[in-house]
Amino acid sequence: MMISKENAEHYVWGDDCDGWYLVNRQDMLVIHEKMPSGTAEKRHWHSVSRQFFFVLNGVLSMELKGETHNIKPLQGLEIPPGAKHQARNDTESPVEFIVISHPTTRGDRTDLP
Repeated sequence: MMISKENAEHYVWGDDCDGWYLVNRQDMLVIHEKMPSGTAEKRHWHSVSRQFFFVLNGVLSMELKGETHNIKPLQGLEIPPGAKHQARNDTESPVEFIVISHPTTRGDRTDLP
């Protein structure tokens, strides 16, 4: 079956951010996400899951181990297990991206203060 954000399971997270489950399995999670201007997720880390963020449009600011990376369209950044990180949209426009997690991040997230 073909999958897209038009027919994928949708959810809302954080400050009015959107997510669509493109692949939702225990061994892999693929999500299409959209963050409005000025939004951010909580800083956190995963003990087992490795993630890859790939920007479709807009600019995603990813704080990784204290350094900010501005990921532009058609660029990506890998987040290794154990790395403290936070995705933010510091721009005036929405940002859309794909995040791939292997294995799933369910039950493998520790939020930081």
